[in-house]
Amino acid sequence: MPICGGYAGHVLQVDLTRGKIVVQELDKELARNYIGGNGFCARLLFDLVRPGIDSLGPKNVLIFAAGPLNGTIWPQSGRYEVAAKSPLTGLYGEANSGGHWGAELKHAGFDAVIVRGRSPKPVYLFIEDGKAELRGAKQLWGRSTRETEDALKEKHGGDAQVASIGQAGENLVRFSCIMTNYRAAARTGLGAVMGSKRLKAVVLRGGLDIAVADLERFERLATAARERLLLHKFSASTTKYGTSILVELMSEIGRFPTRNFQSGAFEHAARIGGERLVREYKLKDRACFCCPLRCENFVRVPGGGRLSDGKVEYETLSSLGGRCGNADLEELLYANRLCNLYGIDTISCGGVVAFAMECYERGLLTKRETEGIELKWGNAGAIIECIEKIAFRRGFGAKLAEGTARFSKKFGKQTEHFTMVVKGMDEPAQDGRAQKSMGLSHATANRGADHLTSFEVLSEVGFVEEIEKRFGSRVMPEAADRLNPKYKPLMVRDGENFCAVVDSLVACKFGAVWPPAFYFADFAAALTALTGIKYTEKDLRLIGERIFTLERAFDIREGITAKDDRLPERLTREPAPAGPCRGHVVELSRMLREYYRLRGWNRKTGWIPRSRLVKLGLSDVAGNLAKFKKLPK
Repeated sequence: MPICGGYAGHVLQVDLTRGKIVVQELDKELARNYIGGNGFCARLLFDLVRPGIDSLGPKNVLIFAAGPLNGTIWPQSGRYEVAAKSPLTGLYGEANSGGHWGAELKHAGFDAVIVRGRSPKPVYLFIEDGKAELRGAKQLWGRSTRETEDALKEKHGGDAQVASIGQAGENLVRFSCIMTNYRAAARTGLGAVMGSKRLKAVVLRGGLDIAVADLERFERLATAARERLLLHKFSASTTKYGTSILVELMSEIGRFPTRNFQSGAFEHAARIGGERLVREYKLKDRACFCCPLRCENFVRVPGGGRLSDGKVEYETLSSLGGRCGNADLEELLYANRLCNLYGIDTISCGGVVAFAMECYERGLLTKRETEGIELKWGNAGAIIECIEKIAFRRGFGAKLAEGTARFSKKFGKQTEHFTMVVKGMDEPAQDGRAQKSMGLSHATANRGADHLTSFEVLSEVGFVEEIEKRFGSRVMPEAADRLNPKYKPLMVRDGENFCAVVDSLVACKFGAVWPPAFYFADFAAALTALTGIKYTEKDLRLIGERIFTLERAFDIREGITAKDDRLPERLTREPAPAGPCRGHVVELSRMLREYYRLRGWNRKTGWIPRSRLVKLGLSDVAGNLAKFKKLPK
């Protein structure tokens, strides 16, 4: 079976230890059964990373992957996936970022880049039109992501695409990220993996064409998809505000984490929300590759104060804002800028600072231990100080740089109730008490607490028509009620499988999933026209489940069981104090039982039975797991 349209057809193998680079043909069966992006990462990581290895050691493998849609005229096709064993969680680690880097990787001639070993000195990888070389990066080491990108664009041309780490990645901050022109592949600490390998950046220049099997049909489908996005009732506000408008909306329904999830309603939401941000600070709309929505609001703080420019997302306005009780928008924007320059995941950064603030407020941390930083709720200056110390692992910052889960261990059981992490990763900006499906999504996600693994938004706003279309009228009206746990396991499982496909294509969820413009059948038609390989909705559903299950198998090999599919006690035992969800908790045990049944997993252990793996075409995975775990039949 020849490699068809949508694939560059090559994989780049990079051995940093030996300084050796090899170009290989893309495996045809890998492409057919895993699509690209997320699917490639899951399969390759499971095969190449041995369980128990040090995530910051040379045996870890770092994978950058594009998908068949990248670089084409399909709307919102500029994203890419990057994966490795996570330094933050010790589990399956993956991140996703937008912009133009993913499209450029395809036009540079590659579907994936596999990086092994550790360079004896700082280097960067330069890829151009099917060729690649390692170059010295001594002069770039110690510089910010912005400085690094500017220097490399000056050297290789302004249209070069750069993915780089800042000082946080170099200093092995466990939640450091990879930056591409103000956009972050943020979660799970993959910037630290690049830092551990002494890989400062990956630079792309591409001018190669991408073949399309049925160009006329693909153009027709892509044009219709673009029109559907533009005509959706939520698209105008998406362009105007981006994700920032969610601040006010989520606070109104009690879903906006406030003061380390003590509440889901922030009394100062309007001061840091989308309306004010757009009114006072927005400069222009920016778009990722081939995106009609242009949701990236570029902002700048005027005047002679601290320079704060770039883009800011809902998650950051939550993590460095409401989660820390911070209502100072200009200082929040400056904190966001620092995180981008140093290469820090704003979610986990805000998570560990908010946790430290609660410990300080409770008297568990003293001013002496924080080196004079007064970690009181709303102290914007303290947040800035912490970010500076974290990036360089200075003093108290070195403890925070280990992440919330590790830092909290110094307090023993005293902080168990309000350590807001799942499987080692900080909860993102969704209080599951206000939307039960998100609570379940955070608990079952393979990379740790995560809203994008499932991104179940249908119940959030009561999309009755879309829910009925996908699941049938029998699930109504409970499925559309965000506070009712009934049918949420069905919707979460479906969302996890669908998002695995979207991340493998690679498309943007802010359009593919929200607004809910596309579904399995739409992508099956596009993929068929693009590659010439017949895909059906049934095929993509199976592939999505295969990918998600393979990630779970990776985690099982690292010791994950049903006991780890949990939420912080604050969400399951402490009723929400405010908003329409007042008095609610997350009924996690009830939802998990149904979720395991739908997945076909063992309800006691959370492991995947051999028969289920075989059904998904993962017989080899069953054999591999059997060496480590006694799986149920």
